[in-house]
Amino acid sequence: MAKDYYKILGVDKNSSKDDVKKAFRNLAHKYHPDKKGGDEAKFKEVSEAYSVLGDDQKRTEYDRYGHAWAGAGQGGAQGGQAGGFDFSQFAGGAGGFEGFDFNEIINDFFAGGGRGGGTAHARRGRDISIDIELSFEDAAFGIERSVLLNKTSPCDTCKGSGGAPDTKFATCKTCNGRGKIKEVKGTFFGSFATERVCDICTGQGKTPEKRCSTCHGAGITRKEQEIKVKIPAGIDNGEMIRMTGMGEAITGGQAGDLYIKIHVRPHAVFKKDGRNLITNLNIKLSEALLGAEKTIKTLDGDIKLKIPEHVAFGEVLRVRGRGIPDERKQRGDILIRVIIDLPKKLSKESKKIIAELQKEGL
Repeated sequence: MAKDYYKILGVDKNSSKDDVKKAFRNLAHKYHPDKKGGDEAKFKEVSEAYSVLGDDQKRTEYDRYGHAWAGAGQGGAQGGQAGGFDFSQFAGGAGGFEGFDFNEIINDFFAGGGRGGGTAHARRGRDISIDIELSFEDAAFGIERSVLLNKTSPCDTCKGSGGAPDTKFATCKTCNGRGKIKEVKGTFFGSFATERVCDICTGQGKTPEKRCSTCHGAGITRKEQEIKVKIPAGIDNGEMIRMTGMGEAITGGQAGDLYIKIHVRPHAVFKKDGRNLITNLNIKLSEALLGAEKTIKTLDGDIKLKIPEHVAFGEVLRVRGRGIPDERKQRGDILIRVIIDLPKKLSKESKKIIAELQKEGL
């Protein structure tokens, strides 16, 4: 019975090539025979499915002919085949299927390349996430804030080396100065050479004759650290700032990152629209008819705004250059929507005046 490769990988026919590759990676990690609880039969099945769907030409033919397609091979499980799929073409990690590199997938299992070499995955510290609340004005113009974090950081005494001040360093005898240790793993594909960071020198390739008394040779300590965060002008509520290398430090590896989520308090008057500020201005009917001058607040002081004669309800007046600054320090505008307040009650004198205006056609 023909196999449904899309069903095997858990993707649909509209899935992109990257989606197919991601699905295969996840399943291959799950079923790899060298892993605890792995399933060799399942691993071969998902590998067969990916050999077709991961190749543009084969996938096109498979989609066109469906169950009648026979591109994955003929016959039974013989000569290195399993369910019509020939594994001999990549046995021993020596190659890949036509259209994609199987070794790229194998690298994910073993933290290294195929036979004859490989690279160790870089060790990395934990990321840290914090929240900062800002006033509307601080978010508009930008500000520098200091935050105090209790985290693992490089040791101040040894500057992360792990050695006592003025001590000498010798070549690590475990890794012979390479900082990495090579290991060979056997699989049904063949033997794969992998590398990992040396535990003795933590990847530095050398060890101190005398260890640092502060961190005991670890090169890191847990302490309170003040970090200055530069918040750019015009940042929006919910935006994230990433500070590379300011997360948790780790022995013999790269520090994680610091992620800062920004929360901006709403303004009593303005709403932000890109680099512009939007607000409403209530005026009297007489001011709308005859014009007026009003004092309005901005983010950096009060200004006088001239209301033109015969301004309409809902008309927008623009105050240029008083909005939010951009990275070139050019500012947006303030957009003021005019709201005309109509009187709820009229005196006899007011009614007479309006009646006269009505006679004039106003």
